[in-house]
Amino acid sequence: MSKITNEQVKHVAHLARLEITEEEATKFSAQLEAILNFADQLEEVDTEGVEPTFHVLDLQNVLREDVAETSLTQEEILKNAAHTEDGQFKVPSILGGGE
Repeated sequence: MSKITNEQVKHVAHLARLEITEEEATKFSAQLEAILNFADQLEEVDTEGVEPTFHVLDLQNVLREDVAETSLTQEEILKNAAHTEDGQFKVPSILGGGE
């Protein structure tokens, strides 16, 4: 007996605003069934005494310390800008209604 019916596949496709044929629904139903069967096989694996892992590699945090450093002044930042206004970058309007 199939766990995933064509009607369920069609329903999910409808929710995703996808149009699928009856043939595609049958194909996807079989593919999803195979995925669920594989998941069932994984549930049968004895994991007693196995430590939970969040990542298969032993990665450490490689980020640098967050240290405040001196930055450029507003004048230095704006000196190469094509256009400025009131101490800010001025760019062309892309949404309309502006200059």
